[in-house]
Amino acid sequence: MDRFAVISDIHGNIPALEAVFADIEARGLKRVICLGDLAGKGPGSAEAVDLIKSRCESVVKGNWDLMLCEGRHELLSWHQRLLGAERLAYLSSLPMYLEFYMSGRLVRLFHAAPFDAFYRTFLFTEKAKRLRLFEPTPTLDRYSDVVGYGDIHGAHVENFEGKTVFNAGSVGNPLDIAQASYAVIEGEYGSGEASPFSISIIRIPYDIERAVELALASDMPEKDKEDYVRELRTAVYRRPEFTRP
Repeated sequence: MDRFAVISDIHGNIPALEAVFADIEARGLKRVICLGDLAGKGPGSAEAVDLIKSRCESVVKGNWDLMLCEGRHELLSWHQRLLGAERLAYLSSLPMYLEFYMSGRLVRLFHAAPFDAFYRTFLFTEKAKRLRLFEPTPTLDRYSDVVGYGDIHGAHVENFEGKTVFNAGSVGNPLDIAQASYAVIEGEYGSGEASPFSISIIRIPYDIERAVELALASDMPEKDKEDYVRELRTAVYRRPEFTRP
């Protein structure tokens, strides 16, 4: 049985990322996939990119990763200075999605949708829009059986129209429960034959006040710092989202 840890939305929160990696190691999980948004929001953007690059087998591009490579905004500029040209080039090079067979199921993993890092879906989003997550891709012309994504910072697993959709939640900026989260998928990797398959959501308490201290000690723009700290402590989203670059 093969097991993957699926993490997403680190957003420069190093205490949360370290706690999640420690749990992944304690569970004996050797393979880690990251679904994007490595940087932005938190003060540890550069460290997060370096850790993800060294620890993750595969990484896809998130909307913040895309904005940091192409956008213009005071907060983006602050993180862009932290990241530097080499890390920004790495973020720019990331693919939009991954796809593979596991226990007879076609699994696709991405940040928000295979075709658009800004395509946002929630549990309450209308059916037609959610079904688009399963559509064929340019590389494999068939509908997926399982999709996994990040983006909305709210972890869940659901059977949907005879298929399965899961959200890994957020490592560094959870907006459902004030704990880091990630997913674990288990099955026979690369197999087109039906066999046992599972998805689970793991919640990890971490030192939120340490993450707050690091943010407060940084020279991040004050309004963004206040919003970020509030979100860490309350798991309630308050800031306006950037538009695509």
